[in-house]
Amino acid sequence: MTVKVKICGITSVEDALAAVEFGADALGFIFAHSARQVTPETANRIITELPPFVTKVGVFMGHPLPKIKSIMANCGLDIAQLHHDEGPEFCAELFPKVIKTFTPETLTSFEEAQRYQVAAFMIDKQKGSDTPPEKLWPIARKLRDYGRVILAGGLTPDNVSEAIRIAQPYAVDVASGVEREPGKKDHRKMQDFILKCKCSEF
Repeated sequence: MTVKVKICGITSVEDALAAVEFGADALGFIFAHSARQVTPETANRIITELPPFVTKVGVFMGHPLPKIKSIMANCGLDIAQLHHDEGPEFCAELFPKVIKTFTPETLTSFEEAQRYQVAAFMIDKQKGSDTPPEKLWPIARKLRDYGRVILAGGLTPDNVSEAIRIAQPYAVDVASGVEREPGKKDHRKMQDFILKCKCSEF
């Protein structure tokens, strides 16, 4: 299986089109507080320039459900990626257009994942934590028993091949690992990252 690749933290048309040209399957637009945060207006402007068959993902943290639904509809987003304390009932309101993110700190048990009706789970680092990326990989591998898994958290062109080998995820997600500065992509790193992903099979 070849993993899917999501390039997150997109803030410009230039970076979005480059990511797609290099082979990205999905692009992420962050609406939560972040150096990579975009307004719905900016996201919509970028999304209207994209070719077909690219998945557009909105990243939310603590947003109320009506706000998420409104932004998704107005921006033409395909799926919501949730990074707060959203429970199974909250996620069910967005199913099938929802990804639920867990960190080692918030995933209290693997059985807990069975309560969620989502398109996929994401394993990520807790914001601000210094968790080594490799600590996430076996967690992602085990979570595969409960659904599709997207691996994030500290991935770079240097470690993504090993991460895929160990975690065997459905997809990988990268933001800072392919940047020259927050919110601005390094196109060479982005191309290298995507190429390594597409050449890694399990």
